[in-house]
Amino acid sequence: MRIAIWAIVTFSLVSAPLFAQETAPSKPQQSVKPGINDNFLDPDLKVEEWVKRFEVESREIFHGRDEIIQQLKLKPGDRIADIGTGTGLFIEPFSKAVGQDGWVYALDIAPKFVERVGKLAKEYHLENVTPVVCGEDDVRLAPRSIDVAFICDVYHHFEYPQPSLASIHKALVPGGQLVVIDFNRIPGKSRDWTLSHVRAGKEEFRKEIEDAGFEFVEEVKISAFKENYFLRFTRK
Repeated sequence: MRIAIWAIVTFSLVSAPLFAQETAPSKPQQSVKPGINDNFLDPDLKVEEWVKRFEVESREIFHGRDEIIQQLKLKPGDRIADIGTGTGLFIEPFSKAVGQDGWVYALDIAPKFVERVGKLAKEYHLENVTPVVCGEDDVRLAPRSIDVAFICDVYHHFEYPQPSLASIHKALVPGGQLVVIDFNRIPGKSRDWTLSHVRAGKEEFRKEIEDAGFEFVEEVKISAFKENYFLRFTRK
């Protein structure tokens, strides 16, 4: 029986080949949205309060989660990184979809979220799930170690999108899939919360991703989405 590598909830990484070797940190770039992740980095983060906010039918990605998973087209043996896993909404269906020969890396910058995901994986006996505390500008996965990168309601939380995307590009196999789900930001139409919280619209986010070495494939329609969108890219 394969044994999952359980992440210790610190900013240290498991010393195994599936993770990139850490190097001396470079001078950080300017954050594109300073402070947007402060709540999640709070050592006193109350995870159960976020479960109540994230895992409710009124949230489009929760309501449409089955269709989202179907559209990912995961295959047995795939290795997927759930980047910004949060409360771990998708880890169980991802684990089942990729099967015993696949793997799920559940990444988040918030140690408290990663701790919860680790507990869920043990509780549900998900032996192909590895929870990981990643960096704010680096997913910290080894080169060509994943087939799919999934970023759901999280890209607008990337404070350092260029180095973050570069690390995702490096971690994906050539031709690997990147899926980004986020909020439509349309001045004069979107909610005030979206306009203040999400820094840019779909077109700008798409350009950033394409400039990082990804090829746009399609926008997928999800029936539950009214405010969200689903973009599929491949790694060049």
